[in-house]
Amino acid sequence: MTVGQQNRGEFSLGWKVLLAGVLGVMCGASPIPMNIIGFTIAPLQAEFGWTITQIVLPITIFGIIASLLAPFFGWLADRYGVRPVALLSLAAFGLSFVAVSLMPTTKAASTLYIYYALWVIIGLVGIGSTPVSWSRAINLWFVKKRGLALGILLLGTSLAAIVIPFLAPRVIEGYGWRSMFAVVALLPLCVALPVGYFLFREPTADERPVGLADEGGTLTGVMLSTALKDYRFWVIWLSIAVIAAAFGGAFVNLPKMLGDRGIDAKAAGSVMMVLGLGIFAGRIITGLLLDRFWQGIVAFPLLCLPAISCYILLGAEVTSPLAIAAGFLLGFAAGAESDLIAYLTGRYFGMAHYGKIYGMLYMPFGFFSAMSPLMYARVRDTTGSYDQILWVALVAYIVGGGLLLLLGKYPERFDSDEPVANPVAKAA
Repeated sequence: MTVGQQNRGEFSLGWKVLLAGVLGVMCGASPIPMNIIGFTIAPLQAEFGWTITQIVLPITIFGIIASLLAPFFGWLADRYGVRPVALLSLAAFGLSFVAVSLMPTTKAASTLYIYYALWVIIGLVGIGSTPVSWSRAINLWFVKKRGLALGILLLGTSLAAIVIPFLAPRVIEGYGWRSMFAVVALLPLCVALPVGYFLFREPTADERPVGLADEGGTLTGVMLSTALKDYRFWVIWLSIAVIAAAFGGAFVNLPKMLGDRGIDAKAAGSVMMVLGLGIFAGRIITGLLLDRFWQGIVAFPLLCLPAISCYILLGAEVTSPLAIAAGFLLGFAAGAESDLIAYLTGRYFGMAHYGKIYGMLYMPFGFFSAMSPLMYARVRDTTGSYDQILWVALVAYIVGGGLLLLLGKYPERFDSDEPVANPVAKAA
């Protein structure tokens, strides 16, 4: 079989799974909470009088819980297969959003704690619907075009970043923020779940591309314990942490940042949609580049793009065209980072224990993405401006991208230091 035939073969066999994965990521717990929370600030302030810090705290709660559970859900995917983990988590995530829509209307202090408790539940049940699960299956279907396939998979987050900013403010304006949570819940329950049920699965041994397993059919790759002793793991971990700490807060607080610069809510929603388009472009372009070039020369310039966004947003006057440019660059780099997490996990550590290793690398992404909105909001509440945190973020983007230049060449092969004994993992 020629290289071209093999590449076409991967997509001809795996496109249905990839489609289901895109919808699963789009409607899962990775992009939706981050995309909706910024639009809840104004209505929650108006109804309950909560501070910005109090309102964005749920994202921190959600993210911390999700980051701590990511390795566990990764282990579940390795042990029992991606399909049951992803679909059950997707269903539970949708139902938890329905529960938020049923929030009490009283302004009592207990209402805030009920709100927080519901976000705890979202974090507990939703992590299996994130790329921690979906990307394992895609890595098993694709080898030669893995970068492109992962880029397409993670387009789900950019689609969410396009759909949610269009949908959320309109539902809130017409029917209130509670109805918005109920409407958004339809995405995982009525869109992603049915498609995933019929189309999403891991490949059988006969469908799996050449290069993922040894001659005995066992997936190759290092154990988590071995990865933790490898300096490359910690370089990747630190890079993810620094970028996530800078990006998460900017993403969530961007509507408020733009409002401070005189840009109204609908215009801010348009900027967020452009940000989603930037994520879309970043996914595809980064994936294509990763299939052709070493990750360092791809990652560093792309991850520095949000530094330009920070500089724009630090300006005394931010016009709509400048805001759109800032949103696009921010989104493009976000698309690149998510591609890199999944891609580098498979390239540097193999597939035998992908779920556990990816889960550990997802931890800093989830944790610092969750802490970042709180840091941004705290600076805004304390100083009346986002300028100080934007200067810090500007430097963080450059440092985070530069760290990936320290990684060496990809391993040419893996010697699995522990056999994959369970039938699901071995067949996959």
